[in-house]
Amino acid sequence: MQTGKVYLIPTPLGDNEPLEVLPISIKTVVEELTYFIVENEKSARHFIKKIAPTVIQADLKFFLIDKHTKSSETSQYLNICKQGIHVGVLSEAGLPAIADPGSNIVKLAHQMNLQVVPLVGPSSILMAMMASGLNGQNFAFNGYMPIDEMHRSKHLKSLERKSGEINQSQIFIETPFRNNKLLDSLIQNLAPTTQLCIAVDITLPTEFIKTLPIAEWKKQKPELHKRPAIFIIHK
Repeated sequence: MQTGKVYLIPTPLGDNEPLEVLPISIKTVVEELTYFIVENEKSARHFIKKIAPTVIQADLKFFLIDKHTKSSETSQYLNICKQGIHVGVLSEAGLPAIADPGSNIVKLAHQMNLQVVPLVGPSSILMAMMASGLNGQNFAFNGYMPIDEMHRSKHLKSLERKSGEINQSQIFIETPFRNNKLLDSLIQNLAPTTQLCIAVDITLPTEFIKTLPIAEWKKQKPELHKRPAIFIIHK
């Protein structure tokens, strides 16, 4: 018997109509699946209902991957593939396994010699990099910044120094309700000439993407509270 495949299924970055930002192939795959691995069942059902309204919701089965899920549970999630059944991995927003716990499932799939099928969709990280005008030939994603102010300041200065030394754009994110504090830290700790791109609400009607030197951001600080944002610096 052929083993099932593991499909990595992108979702919109906000409350868009799915097919405004996703190819029709996503709809086709979702319509064929019954088993999904997700962070939140409610939002996953909402996405599936919007992109594939003919799917019978009562037939769907969900495995959760959130901060409460034990590794002893997730290690069993792909066993169904041994029966030839395909499984879909859904992100809450954007691409599964990129700044997303789905990477653990992908690692497991490779360990089990299962075929992993990545599907096309939006990545806020790459779309911000595309639109930044910074170094698209050499960049790094650094995840979340430290919460502690002193540690955050040191880390930002370290990234700025690294950017200048190896000509590498540095990308990072923050929990949306701490965006304004992070922007304050950037303005206070980085050199006036360091370039900063702020990319907010990507693909949404409120999308805002701009790259300016730190000195200019001091004069025109945008309101970022609770808005999904990507930050990129380059010295």
